[in-house]
Amino acid sequence: MNNKSMSVLLLLAVLALAVSSAMFTVKESERGVLLKFGEVVKEDLQPGLQFKIPLVHEPRLFDGRVRVLEMRQEEYLTQEKKRLIVDSFVMWRIQNVKQFYIATGGGQESRVRLLLGPRVNEGLRNQFGERTVYEVVAGEREELVVDLTDAIDSKAQEALGIDVVEIRVKRIELPSSASASVYDRMRAEREREARSHRARGNELAEGIRAAADRERTEILASAYRQAEELRGEGDALAASIYATAYKKDPDFFAFYRSMDAYRDVFSSKDDLILVKPDSEFFQYLKQQ
Repeated sequence: MNNKSMSVLLLLAVLALAVSSAMFTVKESERGVLLKFGEVVKEDLQPGLQFKIPLVHEPRLFDGRVRVLEMRQEEYLTQEKKRLIVDSFVMWRIQNVKQFYIATGGGQESRVRLLLGPRVNEGLRNQFGERTVYEVVAGEREELVVDLTDAIDSKAQEALGIDVVEIRVKRIELPSSASASVYDRMRAEREREARSHRARGNELAEGIRAAADRERTEILASAYRQAEELRGEGDALAASIYATAYKKDPDFFAFYRSMDAYRDVFSSKDDLILVKPDSEFFQYLKQQ
């Protein structure tokens, strides 16, 4: 290989090195800025192939996905001055790359903890101080973190260029010295509420039972009145029929009534009746 070929190969190698050093790639999950001698000249690099001037430009890339900042356990006082041990975490991501780069001294995540941590602690302390133990444990826990996230997010975007996605309370514990008394008080409160619900339920049940008894009495009285009215109408109709029949043939009517009387009296072999033989009761038997 002659000197001319060696020169060409060397030139091509230098060109390839220059081109490769002038290109870099930004991933979909990354956010970045382009620096020129330490000064930001391009604020938000888009994903894909990017170009720079070697030895002049320097890209600084950061993870653009949601990241988790674990907070240290802290003690907070509730509205009734009860101490609670709280374990929490913050989910955040870069929102303004240039602001994040400047505020964190070149994108140092340790600076995020130093700058964001005190704000979250102060916000949690204020939120817990406005609520009782029951409210922060069960009643208003979701509302607490939503309000705190909204308040911290606006400050974090302005000061750090990050978006606070969510603040979550993982665990709330009572100091061992106060746990028993607080649990007893909460149990007593639940029992009081249970007694109140039972009393209201019994009162409602008594009202329903009284209304049902009154309605039953009214229904029975109405039915009895209707039955008596129907019975009276039937008796009147029967009496009218008997009277009409008696007027048409008094002798047959008397005979028919006597036959009914005989049937009723002698329906059982154990029946016994004492009458005179010449009594009118046996007048139709004598005729036979």
